[in-house]
Amino acid sequence: MKQTSKKRKSGFTMIEIMVVVVIVAILAAIAVPTYVRYVESARASEAKSVIGNIDNAAKMYYQTYGEWPTDVEELENSGQLEVDRSTKRKWVFELQLSDQGGRIIATSTGDMDGGEGRVVEFDRESGDYRGYGTAERES
Repeated sequence: MKQTSKKRKSGFTMIEIMVVVVIVAILAAIAVPTYVRYVESARASEAKSVIGNIDNAAKMYYQTYGEWPTDVEELENSGQLEVDRSTKRKWVFELQLSDQGGRIIATSTGDMDGGEGRVVEFDRESGDYRGYGTAERES
């Protein structure tokens, strides 16, 4: 009796390779948006930190002068606040303050790595941040 031996070639079949590619694509589709949100949050943390400093300085300014400051320069000129030049190149801050609360808004410039026009808003009444790098992202 004649024996025929079939030698199996080692390697992967096309189906096995396609299954691996599909699995990697699914993992990438899940991981990339999470990574992007993490990076946005890290970039926005600088603005959030300065917004907190602005809020505290504005409260001290109000206690000293009896009125709310209208812009960051007013706080800096009064000695209540100091903002780094690098931060000023990346973010522009707008104050809309009143006895009822108000808002502090940071808008990114072209020097910010995430791009120009990103907005982080702090609502003083609720204490919540909205916009870029937060759970409530801008559209």
